[in-house]
Amino acid sequence: MQPNDPIFVAGCRGLVGSAIVRRLQTAGFTNLLLPGRSELDLTDQAAVNAYFIAHQPSHLFLAAAKVGGILANSTYPADFIYSNLVIQNNVIDAALRHGVRKLAFLGSSCIYPRMAPQPIKEEYLLTGPLEPTNEWYAIAKIAGIKLCQAYRKQYGFDAISLMPTNLYGPGDNFDLQNSHVLPAMIRKFHEAKVAGAENVLLWGTGSPLREFLHVDDLADAAVFLMQNYSDEGIVNVGVGQDISIADLATIVADVVGFAGEIVYDTSKPDGTPRKLLDVSRLNSLGWQASIPLREGVAETYQWYESRDCAA
Repeated sequence: MQPNDPIFVAGCRGLVGSAIVRRLQTAGFTNLLLPGRSELDLTDQAAVNAYFIAHQPSHLFLAAAKVGGILANSTYPADFIYSNLVIQNNVIDAALRHGVRKLAFLGSSCIYPRMAPQPIKEEYLLTGPLEPTNEWYAIAKIAGIKLCQAYRKQYGFDAISLMPTNLYGPGDNFDLQNSHVLPAMIRKFHEAKVAGAENVLLWGTGSPLREFLHVDDLADAAVFLMQNYSDEGIVNVGVGQDISIADLATIVADVVGFAGEIVYDTSKPDGTPRKLLDVSRLNSLGWQASIPLREGVAETYQWYESRDCAA
């Protein structure tokens, strides 16, 4: 990418897309195409094609997706599989047909089998059953990967696929009905602190192990790979180490300043027992994460407090 190239960030208002925009702006890219949902409905194939014809993007970061945690995936399975399939199909196909030189597709670590060996290598994709609590989203993302690979094989289209681990950071979704675990914890502990509550109730046992990557690290990796990687093989993006949900809760409670008891509702699902990515492929290319977890949680909480979502 050159500084004046027209670069389209699909999903520019979301957690990942907004971080990629920040990273590109910091790096000196000045011709960014950043349509919001009101300007461009990515589920409308005709509108997507018209946008590409009008703006002729040279590079594309596909960060647009319908996302959510266990509760949202379980409640709206049809929405998660349909919406994501339609968005991906429309954008990837339009990119090919209208001359985009390179596309970076943002997937998710939930594409891997529920009981995959740990840490999870890229070649473990499609080697076992998925985690039932998010299989609808995972299947859509797998289809996106395969569409990128098929277009590379058949048309020579330069599409790469990045698989980030669990993300968090400024701009996250803190809605308790459809947020992921870390932002949900931040909100729960904050509200408990403000209310003077004696305890906070969390889902599951606290034993599952998860890896957490600051979204600004992901954005840095996405720009790095756009500039330095071209192959059909997917690339894991993570920090290479994990933490139990219980230990994460302790960190979040401490950062927020909640001093009460943490209680676990063991009748609720834990999800995948462990999910740690093998990031040796990415590290060998010359990139590694740089934001420590506690520092990132503190920054995210400061952002949360400064916005209306903490009101």
